[in-house]
Amino acid sequence: MNQTYQKNDLVMVTIEDIGTDGEGIGKVEGFTLFVKDAVVGDVVEARITKAKKQYAYARMEKLLTVSPFRSEPKCPWHRQCGGCQIQALNYAKQLEYKQNKVRNHLIRIGGFEAELIDRIIEPIVGMEEPYRYRNKAQYPVGTDRDGHVVTGFYAGRTHTIIPSTECYLGAEENKEILEILIAHMEKYRIPAYDEETGKGQVRHVLIRKGFSTGEIMVCVVINGRYGEKEYISNQAKLLEKLAMINGMTSVSVSINTDKTNVIMGKEIHTLWGSSVIHDMIHVRDMRREGYPCTGQQLTFALSPLSFYQVNPIQTEKLYSLALEYAGLTGREVVWDLYCGIGTISLFLASGAGQVCGVELIPQAIEDARDNARSNGISNARFYVGKAEEVLPAFYAGKQDEISAPGAEFQGDLRHPDVIVVDPPRKGCDSACLSTMLQMRPERIVYVSCDSATLARDLRILCDGGYELRRVRAVDQFGHTVHVETVCLLSKRQIT
Repeated sequence: MNQTYQKNDLVMVTIEDIGTDGEGIGKVEGFTLFVKDAVVGDVVEARITKAKKQYAYARMEKLLTVSPFRSEPKCPWHRQCGGCQIQALNYAKQLEYKQNKVRNHLIRIGGFEAELIDRIIEPIVGMEEPYRYRNKAQYPVGTDRDGHVVTGFYAGRTHTIIPSTECYLGAEENKEILEILIAHMEKYRIPAYDEETGKGQVRHVLIRKGFSTGEIMVCVVINGRYGEKEYISNQAKLLEKLAMINGMTSVSVSINTDKTNVIMGKEIHTLWGSSVIHDMIHVRDMRREGYPCTGQQLTFALSPLSFYQVNPIQTEKLYSLALEYAGLTGREVVWDLYCGIGTISLFLASGAGQVCGVELIPQAIEDARDNARSNGISNARFYVGKAEEVLPAFYAGKQDEISAPGAEFQGDLRHPDVIVVDPPRKGCDSACLSTMLQMRPERIVYVSCDSATLARDLRILCDGGYELRRVRAVDQFGHTVHVETVCLLSKRQIT
């Protein structure tokens, strides 16, 4: 290495790779630079923002040579916004990047042989249209320097709001809804929440849309109560305008008086319409894949607090893969861990003998039970609690201590045929993984939203007696660095 660099130095660099957070990676005389907003193939003039001994972070000041992989983003705020890290990269290259990200994590973090991964990894499942795919958005509300109400998204790694009512990943109706709310707040001088002082009334706006039904939900997060009957000043005027939007089904408020970064409060009040909206997911007919379980369409009720995949089109592909990997014949006992409102559980139930879902959030379990009843599914039972506590308790024979109203099951739930896990980004808890290994199911289907923690957990499971058989990435989040992955593990045969 011939030279080190300091903060504010200006350098010219060719971008040769993409980092895990979407930043461009290049080298100058052996010194590695991570350049925000640059894409692979660019030649850029970059200014160093933070320098270390062997590498530095920089921002692109000038694009000198345009990469053949660069694409013109639809959003004028893509560089400032923290949401779309790789919108300037053409979509084919985005898919290649995500496929390589999963592969590299499995090799580098999981310690799997490259030859094995290259043999079992399947082509990434991309999107036909990587815009307008999100069925849920949460917009912070604030005030600009001139005192005007603004909403939009936070700039990357900050809580500074970029004023914009248009996001090209979200539903088209979001723009009209936000403009109605802003106009109402301006007209009636309703103050936006201030994070520093903890004062002000309106904090966030949550908007959901059922893509298959067209139903729309708006939930305004407020700091305290306005009055005995009105949560927002001149509430009736606001509701009248929102109700005119085609598809509007539910308008509610969420009460959040805590000085916290948590968006939603636990207390929800419906102001107009229904307390929920509905959406449908269709998982394709698996008989064409050699399994007897039929494809079907299920309807799900969604409250403001419900966890539900944000990309419904890709979700159908993701769940179809999970069901395919499960290899159900109609007789299996299945555990579905981190089950949310029961989306995967209920599709598994269509092809299994019995399914048990586990989820920490009580309201999600109530939603799961309601969804099972409304879809006529009787062979699914749901438990409230942490997977790392419920599963070990069940294996230890303490199932009577865990409440789960529903059908009485006759199968051996201590030794299931299949376990499906879909954990949060932090992955599975060690106690949960340990119990899974003790239960020794024939197959484990791991659905992950973080390929790094996935790789870590797969190594533990494979060291415990399983073989990694199939891997496939699914692009749920176009223009971002995030990627879902589905993996199949089979119990290693003892010879």
